[in-house]
Amino acid sequence: MLSCPDRYFSAYVNQNYLELITKTVREVDESLTSVVLSDSEESAENRAPQQMRLPSLPEVKSCVRALHPRYTFADFMIGPSNILAQSACRSMSFLDDSIGPCLYINSSTGLGKTHLTHAIAHQILDSEPMVRMHYLTAQQFASEMVQNIKSNAMDGFKRKYQEQCDILLVEDMQSLTGKKKTQEELNEVLDCLIKSGKRVVMTGNQTPRELNGIDDDFRSRMASGLVTSIQKPDYETRRRIVEKKAEQQNVALPQEYVDFLASRVKGDVRKIESTVIAIGARAALNNNLIDDKLIDEVVKFLTGSENQLSSRAISDLVGRQFKVSFDDLQSKSRKRTVAFPRQVAMYLCRKHTEETLADIGKVFRRDHSTVMHAIKVVSSLNRRDASVSQQLKLLSDKVRNL
Repeated sequence: MLSCPDRYFSAYVNQNYLELITKTVREVDESLTSVVLSDSEESAENRAPQQMRLPSLPEVKSCVRALHPRYTFADFMIGPSNILAQSACRSMSFLDDSIGPCLYINSSTGLGKTHLTHAIAHQILDSEPMVRMHYLTAQQFASEMVQNIKSNAMDGFKRKYQEQCDILLVEDMQSLTGKKKTQEELNEVLDCLIKSGKRVVMTGNQTPRELNGIDDDFRSRMASGLVTSIQKPDYETRRRIVEKKAEQQNVALPQEYVDFLASRVKGDVRKIESTVIAIGARAALNNNLIDDKLIDEVVKFLTGSENQLSSRAISDLVGRQFKVSFDDLQSKSRKRTVAFPRQVAMYLCRKHTEETLADIGKVFRRDHSTVMHAIKVVSSLNRRDASVSQQLKLLSDKVRNL
């Protein structure tokens, strides 16, 4: 009798391996004529108290911090700002040799470093459960080292990370600033793992070169593999993030509000998620009604005035001045009454925001070359036509007061 953890496992083994197992058992002992699989529905006394370890498998298990269930590769929104980091992490999770044994990811807070390291851990636990993985923060490594020094157990500590580890994930490397002894110990671990072909993934809020209070040898070791960064997401990525977060929170957001939030709420992904959660909470108190007033109140409360000056806000202002709707500005219409306000809006967006030509173009459903052409046209009119120049000055003053 072979014990299985559940009936699904039992059914899989029965379908794929039972015949081979039975044949092999008979070759060992002809008196054993059949193999029976039991699952969790069998009585406890008929099952072994725990699964036994095969002789070829390592005794040491992975040591992994609590993982967020949604921080997986499937839920990570890929864009130009993070595609290299995401690709490198996937390679690490599949134990691919294409990028080498060492990876360092840096970014400001809330852009996805932790999401990617959790995704690596999830993938390895799912596909390679016997790989010995240690996942912790640099501060936790330092605290564990201090405890082992106090208890005279540094030999075991060294074995754990140097000999009993196949992949090491360490977050927040900037917390080791000024901690010389911890840097020396972790540097020794990195050296041992990298030379033996094991994997190391590190994250920090700065590149190794930018970190202060770090030993030069340790800095060199951190940068010995691929060093990549995650930038703030562009408009299109923000839009997909809004859609994903709304789906996860069961918030029914019309497309016009998705576009508005993507253009208005910038910065880190956490801010976007917080905005969507707040919209869902307020809508629940308002018979699930989501309207302009609710959206504006939430965005103003959570993002403040610094993020209010956006291409969408400027477009709304220009639309009111020329008496055309935002849908008209996004349309394919080439009528002078629509095309000119659209070009003026693009010109003002470029002048008063830090958004790229591509970001501005996406707001109007155009490409960057169209935005560039609009800016040239309006700039030329501004120099040659006094009435247009006066109109642009008036609009610029109103934009500054948004």
